[in-house]
Amino acid sequence: MYNKIIVGIDEVGRGPLAGPVMAAAVILSSEIEGLADSKKLSALRREKLFNQIISTSKVAIGSASVEEIDEINILQASLLAMQRAYNQLEIKADLVLIDGNKAPKLNALEIQTIIGGDAKIPVISAASIIAKVTRDKLMNELAQDFPEYAWSKNAGYGTKTHLDAIAKYGITKHHRMSFAPVKNNSNFYNS
Repeated sequence: MYNKIIVGIDEVGRGPLAGPVMAAAVILSSEIEGLADSKKLSALRREKLFNQIISTSKVAIGSASVEEIDEINILQASLLAMQRAYNQLEIKADLVLIDGNKAPKLNALEIQTIIGGDAKIPVISAASIIAKVTRDKLMNELAQDFPEYAWSKNAGYGTKTHLDAIAKYGITKHHRMSFAPVKNNSNFYNS
């Protein structure tokens, strides 16, 4: 009996002013109840599903750095993160399902992009959860060194607290220089 290898891919972190963009590639080994778009789940529910996905499925993470985002733009960096996640699986998929309308170049038999796929397709939902929890954990770690920016609460997005901190303290090496209002601020954080 032949079983198709189906990979779901999603990225997180296209909009923030700070931090990398991350993607996850997932092959579900079994059905997991409660999978949904990571943005629609509570942090506690995401964490539980994250642990369940990690323990039962094949999972890979890819990222593109702030420097790469600034050099090649956020769309290309997102595609690069997806490609890196997929390549870490070290397989050739029969079918890759990607959230959105753009796909990176992948070694797969078939690739489909699905707008809103993270809310409709369980394997993409799983990738969405893995990517979001992983990026949120990273931003929490970065927040330890730069608490003024409240990255543990805003994940690098341009909230009022984050924008006020940029105005008061300047920018860090973790900020995306090509993103306004970061590029309009030449004041570097001293640490």
